[in-house]
Amino acid sequence: MSKADKKPVGFATHITAGGMAGAMEALCCQPLDTIKVRMQLSKSGMAPGTKPRGFLATGAMIMRRETPLALYKGLGAVLSGIVPKMAIRFASFETYKGWLADKETGKTSIGNIFISGLAAGTTEAVAVVCPMEVVKIRLQAQQHSLADPLEAPRYRNAGHAVYTILREEGFLTLYRGVSLTALRQATNQGANFTAYQELKKLAHKYQPDRTELPSYQVMMIGLISGAMGPFSNAPIDTIKTRLQKAPAQPGKTAFQRISAIGAEMWRQEGVRSFYKGITPRVLRVAPGQAIVFAVYERVRTIIERINVDDNDTYSE
Repeated sequence: MSKADKKPVGFATHITAGGMAGAMEALCCQPLDTIKVRMQLSKSGMAPGTKPRGFLATGAMIMRRETPLALYKGLGAVLSGIVPKMAIRFASFETYKGWLADKETGKTSIGNIFISGLAAGTTEAVAVVCPMEVVKIRLQAQQHSLADPLEAPRYRNAGHAVYTILREEGFLTLYRGVSLTALRQATNQGANFTAYQELKKLAHKYQPDRTELPSYQVMMIGLISGAMGPFSNAPIDTIKTRLQKAPAQPGKTAFQRISAIGAEMWRQEGVRSFYKGITPRVLRVAPGQAIVFAVYERVRTIIERINVDDNDTYSE
């Protein structure tokens, strides 16, 4: 089937391919995300003559004090939200991209692809990512040992964390930091989808005989595009993490809390504190996007072939 003959991908395909891609990413990359969160919450390096605890040292400390399984804290919250998150990301991006496409040629300009990515990132942030990350961060921030059954954690699992948060702090707590989450996801997906689409076009330009790129090329393109977001919005992500971990402060608006956290970080820890956890975040997001795009493209292709074969069978 030529590219011109391809039918638009259905929503069910986005759910299946996106969900499988997201689950694979979470299973492979969750330890890096846990290390990133711990680094962002850490106040190490504040004392004169000391340095902040690094990526490897943080990971080693978690495994030594809490067992290696602690690196997967919050995985339940991630997996429970990954299917709708990825379905919404890809489905909304393609929808926005279609709306902004040129009516005559059907092509979408690079500027409109970026806008579609911004809109898709905002959509997924509000619909899924923010509440999922509040729960995930609460679980990841717990420094209890999984090897000691007597050391009871505050939150036993994702479901218990949601129940406790709703009972003690209210529904709106799940949306604490939603503005920062939306800003982070918007910039992430704007940069991610723009770079991915343009690099994919370039790869097809130099390989005009290929209708589908091989998986290793898709992974490389995803790796490069995935690294764009973390470098552009690291301060946003660090402030968001601290905001979502902190308890509610009555009488203070979200903007006041965000400003207070940013000012305290600047005053007590310096400019470097805004980039805490950047190494594990890039190491998680970049290969994570490589996995997501490779799995997504492969599953989507398989589903399309199955649908074509079924249509051919029914038409005989």
